[in-house]
Amino acid sequence: MGSPCHFALFDLQPAFRLDLQQLSARYRELAKTVHPDRFADAPERDQRLALEHSANLNEAYQTLKSAPRRALYLLALRGRELPLEVTVQDPEFLMQQMRWREELEDLQDSADLPGVATFKQRLKQAQGELDEGFATCWDDEERREEAERLVRRMQFLDKLSHEVRQLEERLDD
Repeated sequence: MGSPCHFALFDLQPAFRLDLQQLSARYRELAKTVHPDRFADAPERDQRLALEHSANLNEAYQTLKSAPRRALYLLALRGRELPLEVTVQDPEFLMQQMRWREELEDLQDSADLPGVATFKQRLKQAQGELDEGFATCWDDEERREEAERLVRRMQFLDKLSHEVRQLEERLDD
């Protein structure tokens, strides 16, 4: 895992549900105090430490503001890290992935910007449902497999959301 704990950097208890606005405000506040530019005239050691603190803070913030990354981090804090490349043994979700991919391809082929917006909303709703499911089981060792399955689904939907945003940008040009 490495130290310091991402949550501790922000004076937070490890939890999946976070106030992202509060996290962002705390990040900006902390970033000002450790920004390397503030140490431009300081001894080299202090400059290096400021750079390390700033990098740690940025990594922690990027991890905590992303639901899938935060979920992976929480699981790693509670035990073993989730392997990055795992064959998904979830036929129902695999079929859903295929349907979403086909639908997205159709939307791209037809350059259907309103359809992309609707697709994006459905995707956001599905992400919210996964987030809620994960929030209820991540810290229960007896539900570890369920939490891991939900994280894999979250990662897929996060990647798909990124692709949808890229498609929106292309169609919007």
